[in-house]
Amino acid sequence: MPELPEVEVVRRGLAAHVVGRVIDHVEVGHDRAVRRHVAGAADFADSLVKAVLTDARRRGKYLWLPLDDGVRAVVGHLGMSGQLLVQPAAAPDETHLRVRFVFADGDPELRFVDQRTFGGLAVAGLGPDGVPVPIAHIAPDPLDPAFDDEVFRLALGRRRTGVKRALLDQSLISGVGNIYADEALWRARLHYARATETLRRPDVTRLLQGIREVMAAALRQGGTSFDSLYVNVNGESGYFDRSLHAYGQEGRPCERCGTPIRRDPFMNRSSYTCPRCQPRPRHARW
Repeated sequence: MPELPEVEVVRRGLAAHVVGRVIDHVEVGHDRAVRRHVAGAADFADSLVKAVLTDARRRGKYLWLPLDDGVRAVVGHLGMSGQLLVQPAAAPDETHLRVRFVFADGDPELRFVDQRTFGGLAVAGLGPDGVPVPIAHIAPDPLDPAFDDEVFRLALGRRRTGVKRALLDQSLISGVGNIYADEALWRARLHYARATETLRRPDVTRLLQGIREVMAAALRQGGTSFDSLYVNVNGESGYFDRSLHAYGQEGRPCERCGTPIRRDPFMNRSSYTCPRCQPRPRHARW
């Protein structure tokens, strides 16, 4: 699933290509793509006619495009395979094209393509802080100016769980998924099962530094693409998979100490650690 860097790459593409444009009409090709819009597909399309997209914003893995009425936004989540593509109208329709936005000024149009239909779009109201009401429970991400390191440290200590489980809790910190959690923990030399209540202030400082470093590095390389499902708005893949230190590196030597990277089952997925740099903690929460 796309994580913060991949979604931020898409947001930047939307800011460059669709912000400031007037929607002429919207075509919904699959109702499931707008299932989060409770009034239905027809209302989704009708409510956007002649609306202007005024910005492109993100919180964690959610994107939203505020409208010129100042009270609504188009909210999107890419799910496992969602893509927001900027395409000329003459380009052939993608096999899994779900929603098409046609603009009053002509090309390019915006297309929502989703093979597995786990992602989706909706029109939702904005809260007082400008965040869509349906995602108000999502915590700021570590690249957000609103993110408070000390508030995060105190909340983390109250969780009584393993540190990686805490990082995947979007109500605590958003945008960090399985890949970047493993990479950040490797940088911070912390095992994924380290009990959150045992983390000291320097541990949390290293952890946040690791998260921000890996996010920034991934952004510079356009995110991580393991297959053709994640692409930017121009259909281009990211290349950060070539720079991973821990995730997916089972059996390969750790770049710091040479110890083979270990893979453990974790929440129906996997966790990758260096047994030497990230030793199993005495007080662990599995």
